[in-house]
Amino acid sequence: MASDFDSPALRYHQEPKPGKLEIRATKPLANGRDLALAYSPGVAEASSAIHTDPARASDYTARGNLVAVVTNGSAVLGLGNIGALASKPVMEGKAVLFKKFANIDCFDIELNESDPEKIADIVCALEPTFGAINLEDIKAPDCFIVEKLCNERMNIPVFHDDQHGTAIVVGAAATNALRVAGKAFEDIKIVSTGGGAAGIACLNMLLKLGVKRENVWLCDIEGLVYEGRENDMTPQKAEYAQGKTPATLDDVIEGADLFLGLSGPNVLKPDMVAKMADRPIIFALANPTPEILPEAAREVAPQAIIATGRSDFPNQVNNVLCFPFIFRGALDVGATEINDAMKLGCIEGIAALARETTSAEAAAAYSGEKLTFGADYLIPKPFDPRLMGVVATAVARAAMESGVATKPIADLEAYKADLDGSVFKSALIMRPVFEAAATSSRRIVFAEGEDERVLRCAQATMEDLTEQPILIGRPDVIAQRCERAGLKIRPGDFQVVDPNNDPRYRDYWGTYHSMMARRGVTPDIARAIMRTNTTAIGAVMVHREEADSLICGTFGQYHWHLKYLTECLGTGQVGTDQLHPVGALSMMILEDGPLYLADTHVHDQPTPEQICETVIGCARHVRRFGITPNIALMSRSQFGDQDCGTGRTMRAALDLLDSEDRDFVYEGEMHVETALNPELRARIFPDSRLTGQANVLVFGNSDAASGVRNILKMKAGGLEVGPILMGMGNRAHIVTPSITARGLLNMTALAGTPVAHYG
Repeated sequence: MASDFDSPALRYHQEPKPGKLEIRATKPLANGRDLALAYSPGVAEASSAIHTDPARASDYTARGNLVAVVTNGSAVLGLGNIGALASKPVMEGKAVLFKKFANIDCFDIELNESDPEKIADIVCALEPTFGAINLEDIKAPDCFIVEKLCNERMNIPVFHDDQHGTAIVVGAAATNALRVAGKAFEDIKIVSTGGGAAGIACLNMLLKLGVKRENVWLCDIEGLVYEGRENDMTPQKAEYAQGKTPATLDDVIEGADLFLGLSGPNVLKPDMVAKMADRPIIFALANPTPEILPEAAREVAPQAIIATGRSDFPNQVNNVLCFPFIFRGALDVGATEINDAMKLGCIEGIAALARETTSAEAAAAYSGEKLTFGADYLIPKPFDPRLMGVVATAVARAAMESGVATKPIADLEAYKADLDGSVFKSALIMRPVFEAAATSSRRIVFAEGEDERVLRCAQATMEDLTEQPILIGRPDVIAQRCERAGLKIRPGDFQVVDPNNDPRYRDYWGTYHSMMARRGVTPDIARAIMRTNTTAIGAVMVHREEADSLICGTFGQYHWHLKYLTECLGTGQVGTDQLHPVGALSMMILEDGPLYLADTHVHDQPTPEQICETVIGCARHVRRFGITPNIALMSRSQFGDQDCGTGRTMRAALDLLDSEDRDFVYEGEMHVETALNPELRARIFPDSRLTGQANVLVFGNSDAASGVRNILKMKAGGLEVGPILMGMGNRAHIVTPSITARGLLNMTALAGTPVAHYG
């Protein structure tokens, strides 16, 4: 028992509360009115509407986004027939994956029933509750019977993931493995071990992809499946019978192009691999011990292309690449079934995604692995956030084209954008900025051009935006890091400024010296800075109009970067008389929407005049996101109840703002709670100009602003866009060292928007 309590897996399942799921209300239930709407008498209206038109169930209930994971625990992966109760942790885990990867709600249902026809009866009776059914871990051949009966009798998708999920991922991996090996489905010989649900489904899918039936050889524990064999046979196995005499795996493996193993450990021996065709493809998918370990296969076939079911080897064939997204697409179009066209669409989406450049998010989740398409990267990783948009859209399209969609989607591109927005928290809120950036083509120079995040951002910029990236860094280092990160871009695809060897070096240090000669900078210092300080180099480029905007700050201290931007681009330089840092605006994307914070970095203790400038800048920039600013001035004082420093500053700033007509709403000074709670504010200050929640909080010092920013990031799961450097005419932005590649892409879109777009 002591070892049980020491188990991380058991602690994970037990603490802080048992299990992996809970149910939460999605509507308020705080008072009598809420209760009347949620239950009696208001609920009667929803029930009556559904009684009149059953299709409205998806409008008024959670059914349209609710899946049941159903099992009897008779064939749990790696555990066998452990029964319904013991399978519950596995099914809860499946439900968590649905929620995590596709935002689908899920109930796990474990049945104490072994009769497949009775299981089908139970599942069919559940149709009013669910939008789709995921059958799981039911032994063969019972699983075939259950799925067939349910599909015949139900008008919602029923999908046995052990069969079809595995088959789809195997199909995607095989598609790309053949591409790497230079072979075609119609030409290959396949030898498979294991005649269970997953094995048969995989073979069926490979036939749909073009494999010829006569080129498939199926073996199981009794040896080759041949015509007339009586031992351990099923109708599904009989479909793949070859010949009329017994044979072993060793007898039939010779010349095989693809070995498909869904059986048991160490079934495939190295001497068998040696008999296979050149560049053999080996899918050894038994768990936890595969049919052959990759290192053993490569000892006799160094060029073998290998996939397993394990996460500690390349090319893990994992159903999570498929099932959340095929259900997402099916639910969203109201599919009545999941048909072959949808499965093939899923395969195409998964396979194509692996051939694209790896996402920065997947690279971060699998740090240290080289995620470049090839023999060791045939299928995407489960944490690649692009899977949702790519695969679910492919499935939805296939459902509509094959005629099983009851709620067709008019604009699939917009649908994909919405799916991406549900995964990339910044996608929807950033859409107006990206649309504005698409109307121009600005040159964006990145000071830290050797940073992998910058390289990934540059790749995405060239693929998704019209901006032209310019990278400051050593070309050989940039090329090496692009190769290591699996990126397609290389120096030559974009402009590179090499601090060690650029023909403009003389012009750059001369320009910098001319700006700084009366500030103590000698020619020698100017030369040294232009060799070593990439932020200064980028600022000089923008000053010389060789770039339109600079992004810097992926490492180093904010004010260090700000010093050089102010020197080269701020007040006093030619053509920039009005440019000076006003403040830093951070947009925090929270579960209930965005909240803007200022000034998080520039002014430690701003004056009333600086606060006034910050408020005006915030209003201008918030509108870039298509949001109407509702600005609150923060202080320890609340509407004059304390004579403290920030209170006096905010009251003076309010007077300055009131001295002219403004086209936005602002109010102060107040506490954060008062800004975000309209009912509390109405009690304290009934005549407030603000209506509803404030969406912009302007603080009296950067400590407070930065502290709230970090709390929202670390404790509330807030995603930051920014910080946006206001007051510099969009000519420079300083990010923070914690920024991600997607964060840099967001900043590139902001920097790529001409000032005219946001006034």
